[in-house]
Amino acid sequence: MGLTAENPGRTIVPMISRDIRVNLLIGNGHFLSHFYQLCLPPLFLLWQKEFDVTFAELGLAPVVMSVMAALMQTPYGFLVDRFGARRFLIANTLVMSLAISLMAFATGYWQVLVLAAISGTANAVYHPADYSILAGSIRQEKMGQAFAIHTLTGNVGFALAPPVVALLAGVVGWREALLVLGLLGVPVAAAIQWQSAILREQTRAEKERGRMTVRELLFDRTLVLFFIFYLLGSMAGSGVQAWLITILHEVKGIDVALASTTLTAYMLGSVSGILAGGWLVDRWKRHIALFVAGLTLFSSVLTLLVGVLPMTGVMASVLMFMAGAGLGGSRTPRDIMLKDAAPRGEIGKVFGFVSSGLPLGGALTPVPFGFLIDHGRAEWVLILAAGILVASILCMGTARASARNAAAAQVAAE
Repeated sequence: MGLTAENPGRTIVPMISRDIRVNLLIGNGHFLSHFYQLCLPPLFLLWQKEFDVTFAELGLAPVVMSVMAALMQTPYGFLVDRFGARRFLIANTLVMSLAISLMAFATGYWQVLVLAAISGTANAVYHPADYSILAGSIRQEKMGQAFAIHTLTGNVGFALAPPVVALLAGVVGWREALLVLGLLGVPVAAAIQWQSAILREQTRAEKERGRMTVRELLFDRTLVLFFIFYLLGSMAGSGVQAWLITILHEVKGIDVALASTTLTAYMLGSVSGILAGGWLVDRWKRHIALFVAGLTLFSSVLTLLVGVLPMTGVMASVLMFMAGAGLGGSRTPRDIMLKDAAPRGEIGKVFGFVSSGLPLGGALTPVPFGFLIDHGRAEWVLILAAGILVASILCMGTARASARNAAAAQVAAE
């Protein structure tokens, strides 16, 4: 059956299932949002000569981007719940991407910082908008897989940004690289607009049922506990990622190349765990809290063993791969648990607030863990990371119990 002149592509798009199209649209944007967050560090050496700035000043660019993304997630969550996710997702994808392209024309480093702040502010829309759309667009029996794909696309964006930017900058120059990479957001935004009809919004009845205020959001016991849970998990993961190579080399005497392989194994384990977690939660959702607690504890124990036991490079790689798989596997059930705890019609602001703990947690541990290493206490880094994961389990359990009590109270009130 051929294409029709009146509506080209009509016979092609429906051949792809609705769930797949939603995942592709949301996943492409989420990939770019994470890709842009790590596209600046590979240019630092070039920028130091171009703009005559210090490394401390160069470090401000990703910090500014991350801080703005963290600060603006909650406000965007309120906007998404009030006015709908699609318009903000399309507009912010364009702003986020074009801000990266405009860096190609920067004549001073202060301009890079301003554009990084603009890009980070636009980037903040993704978690509240994406989770709101996924919750309204994907069939319940496929929700775990959709959340897993969403998390996976972000991780792939993080992984690909440094080598792609470095390679492209080396071939065509850093200005041309940023110009081209920033323009990738244009077709992504256009695709979301073209297929926006399949991205379901929350119904008006759901929106009118709940009007959670900022105060209610920030002082809701369940959501605060979830925020701390997300924060602690991010603190542990970022600390391991930042210092694992140094610890294995300095404390365990493992060759730097093997230590780097161990970090790669940890990241690959995380990716494989994310996909497995989505599959698990779709089939055994009633055990979701057990999955999160068990997989997080599994990761904590393995991280602790690498920290305290004599270790070869191969053994460290195997154990850290499994530790990454455990932590990655807990992520999709964690997000589904938060979705279920969110009041009806409030998922945007809930995910905006709680997920802001991820970039905040990622910024908290690298410096103090580095302080421990500077003072000859590198062996404590993995021990503390393991302890932080255990603390996160306690927060998760308390948050789960609080959510159940709140749901029971609401049913009784009705």
